[in-house]
Amino acid sequence: MNQPTMLESRRVAPDTASLVSYIPIPGYGVLPVNAFVIHAAEPMLVDTGMSSVRTDFLRELKSIIDPKELRWIWITHADMDHLGNLEAVLAEAPNARVVTTYVGMAKIGLQGIALNHVYLLNPGQSLDIGDRSVLAISPPTFDAPETTGLFDQKTKTLFSADSFGSLMAEPVENAAEISEQDLREGGALWSSIDAPWLALIDPAKFGKSLTTINKLNPEVILSSHLPVATGMNRILLENLSEAYKAPRFVGPDQDALEQMMEA
Repeated sequence: MNQPTMLESRRVAPDTASLVSYIPIPGYGVLPVNAFVIHAAEPMLVDTGMSSVRTDFLRELKSIIDPKELRWIWITHADMDHLGNLEAVLAEAPNARVVTTYVGMAKIGLQGIALNHVYLLNPGQSLDIGDRSVLAISPPTFDAPETTGLFDQKTKTLFSADSFGSLMAEPVENAAEISEQDLREGGALWSSIDAPWLALIDPAKFGKSLTTINKLNPEVILSSHLPVATGMNRILLENLSEAYKAPRFVGPDQDALEQMMEA
């Protein structure tokens, strides 16, 4: 796998499908990049994937739902692996509103998205999507200040944005297929890349954010960067509680990158 790849869509939780893609990280394996569709009375798309797989992304999205039926597009944060196909999706989903924060709105505005498409929601607030309420949350780790995950209160599914992500040796369908050691090490590496500030924090204060997730007691955790994790709350929370100990990530320089590409 040398280029970003769109694999397929699959059911990952009640009323929920994932649009699964991967991006190669030379020298480190692959990173999942997931978007999700919640089949609610007012259907919601969570993130819009990478523009590099746009054709395949739109094909898989249409295999799950007619985009015209979408009423909400939740952007967890405005990185391009989450925002990459927003404009293309909106062109096919004229009735959808984009859920984000005030800071997210500013970033999305820079992409040329009309602000009358935006709906502002802060962590701690809920959004009614017809047959259920979804709760906006602040994930324990993040790489952008506007990051907002969500908790589907009907299915007890947590959408955790970048939190609980992991670099992986190869694609798998379920996080349970990854050995505990590989999941711990891959998650620590990802956290050191995505949330380098972890090395600077007070572990006790960070623990409070993990307790908040634990109290939600999700039945399924859907990270943007991990395969579906069902019944894995304990191991994922324990891994993240230790991630601050990971060495500071220093990426390859140009010479090292060229050697990896040759190999």
